[in-house]
This record gives sequence, C-alpha cells and structure tokens, in this order.
Amino acid sequence: MADANAVIDPAAPGVPAATPPAGAPDDTSVMTLVDHLGELRSRLFRAIIAIALGSVVGYYFAQQVRDWLIQLLPTHFVQVLGPGDAFVIQLKIAIVIGIIIAMPVLLYQVWAFVSPGLTPSERRTVRPWVPLALLFFAIGVTIAYVVLPFALQFLLAFTDNVMVAQIAAGPYFDFVTTMFLAFGLIMEFPILLVGLSRVGIVTSAKLRESRRMIILGIAIFAAVATPGGDLVSPMVLGGTMYILFEGTVLFIRRTGR
Repeated sequence: MADANAVIDPAAPGVPAATPPAGAPDDTSVMTLVDHLGELRSRLFRAIIAIALGSVVGYYFAQQVRDWLIQLLPTHFVQVLGPGDAFVIQLKIAIVIGIIIAMPVLLYQVWAFVSPGLTPSERRTVRPWVPLALLFFAIGVTIAYVVLPFALQFLLAFTDNVMVAQIAAGPYFDFVTTMFLAFGLIMEFPILLVGLSRVGIVTSAKLRESRRMIILGIAIFAAVATPGGDLVSPMVLGGTMYILFEGTVLFIRRTGR
C-alpha cells in the first residue's frame, strides 16, 4: 500500500489538475482599442443627450435671446431671406444655449474619458481643475457679451447712405453664436496647459521656448474663430489668449514644473 503521506504528482494520469484560485492573474485592466472606441462612443452619446436636453430648455428662451441680440443693432431688425431661415435661427440659438447649459456634463464626460489613462496621483492633481474649467467657460461667454456691442459698432461704422446696413439674419446670428462659443472655449486654454503640465507632457521651459510659434498659432486661431471681419473681435480674442498663456506659464513655473 502506498504511503499515505506520499506527494501525488499533479501531472499523473487520472489526477485532475489543480484549478487556479479565483481571481488568478488575468490582467484585463488595460483597455483595448475596441474598448476605448466603445467608451468614446458612450461618452459622446451622453454628451449629445445633455446638449439635446439643454437645447429643449434653450428653445423656450430662444425668442427672448433673439430679440435681445437684434436690439444691439441700430436698425433693431434683421432681414429673413428664406422661408425656413427664422426657424433655423431659432434652432441655432437654442442649440448654443443648450451647449452652455450642458457644459458641466460635457466637462465631466471629457474627464471621465481621460482619467482612466492617468495614474492615481495624476488624477488627484488634475481633478480640482475640472470645476474651474466651467468657471473659465462662463468668464469667456461674459467677455463675448461685453465685446459684442463694440464689435458691431466698429463693423457698422463703415455703412452710410450709399452702403446701407440691411443686415441678413443668417450671417448676423452666425457671427454672434460663433463669437460666444469661441470666447467660451478659448478660456479652457489655461486649464489644458495646466493639465498637460501636471501629467508631465509640457513644462514652463518648453512653453517659453515655443512662445513664438504659440503666438503665431493664437493669431491664426483668433482670426479664424471670429467670422465678422472686424479688428476688435480677433484683437480681444487673441489678446485674451496671450494673457492667459503668459499667466499660465508663470503659474506652471511657480509650481516648479
């Protein structure tokens, strides 16, 4: 009779192999490309739903906002050139209001998509800046609100009795809505730079070395993002971005990065 204390060979025939314990090292923590695309689709879907719900609320106030924007013009009216223009303009104003209302949800979706790629220490460092991004967006929209009357005054100063200002509704509201969104989004510029510095992608030294290229990029962006063709809007937009850039570089440098 075999010794009861003998060690049984797990590889012996007829002896079942030992099953690994539950939770054996099967690393699934790294997301595949398909997982990333699925996550991105989910985040985009939620962002679109948030904008749609915000646009429903915005449609309720769209007419009041439309009338207020028209009152900024010296003529106090605009021309509708097509049968569907009035509806499209109403819808466009509602969507812009919806984007502004949905901005907290949009920022959260961006953070939820990016944060899994960060280390725990990087997440703790960057997380406090996410609410500040919402505040900066509101500041940008406020700046656009202040600048808009001056931009209109500058542009319409070139009209006279021969070149009469008969403003079409479509181009006017394209100009206004683009201006509000552009000023709101450029205020996220310092948040982006600080976030990149926190995860070690950029440093204050690298930003100072690239100052000329960044200033050129700011000038091009300011000219493209302000469709009115006036000098006031791009100068204010570009000047704001440059001040934000220099202030952010100084802040990053003071933090030792």
